Amino acid sequence: MTPRCRLSPALISSLLSLLWCFAGTAAAAEATAGDKDGLILRYHFTPGEAVSARVAHRAVTETTINGTTQSVETATDSVKTWRVTGVDPEGQTTIEHLVNDVTMTSRTGGQEQTRWESDSTAPPPPGYEGVRLSLGRPLSQLTIDSCGRVLSRRDLFPNPPSNTGDLMVVPLPDEPVCVGSSWNIPEEIIVDVPGGPRKSIRTRLRYEVTAIRDQQVQIDVDTTVLTPVDDPRIEARLLERIWDGHIEFDAAKGRVLSRSASVDRRVVGFHGPQSSVRYKASRDEQLLVR
Repeated sequence: MTPRCRLSPALISSLLSLLWCFAGTAAAAEATAGDKDGLILRYHFTPGEAVSARVAHRAVTETTINGTTQSVETATDSVKTWRVTGVDPEGQTTIEHLVNDVTMTSRTGGQEQTRWESDSTAPPPPGYEGVRLSLGRPLSQLTIDSCGRVLSRRDLFPNPPSNTGDLMVVPLPDEPVCVGSSWNIPEEIIVDVPGGPRKSIRTRLRYEVTAIRDQQVQIDVDTTVLTPVDDPRIEARLLERIWDGHIEFDAAKGRVLSRSASVDRRVVGFHGPQSSVRYKASRDEQLLVR
């Protein structure tokens, strides 16, 4: 008889975190001609505007311990909104991030799929109760400068840390961009290992302009781990944070039109020599109104 499996706290946290990560797609920006060799990209918002994006996340986690493999599949579809509450004379912008609605599904092994839609009258299944409480209300408040640097952030609703490696706001370089332009953003990830000390991991996000056509700017982003890591337990904790992706920016309309990211990695030995974990996931965001 197959034992009944329940959603683990880590999986529930991962599902919940999808509601708050990567709202940067909704940001508006302006592109100003810098010199004949490139464009200067700067964020620009109008007080009172609200821009929404549809986000789709798919993930499969396969865990093997002592010859027994368990697979967990999750899918989350949501609509997220950035609401601009203020812009000062220097272009510093205050934004509230909301999630309007969400559909969440999960399946463990060969068990029956669990599915919940936020617009349903049915009560949410165990582990999803906090999702309904968070919908339609500001989750966090950000203040950013014209290049997308986050000057301050205040969480207005309890939420787990983002489980993604990219940044909430696409960072823009100070210099004009053209094909081949690149810029690096350093990051620090704090990893908690059960039964072990916390460890700080340095990473680097590298953005590169790969094409510009008809004012459409294509940008690739990849993540590099700079801190040497030789502990499989830490590697397993980093699986959800090391993404490669693509950004489509419309310089004429001043919008990040879409963002996509994917990861497919495996770690061996995270729970003894006969253990392995594979994490395969994709995330796509599309601006709803262009």
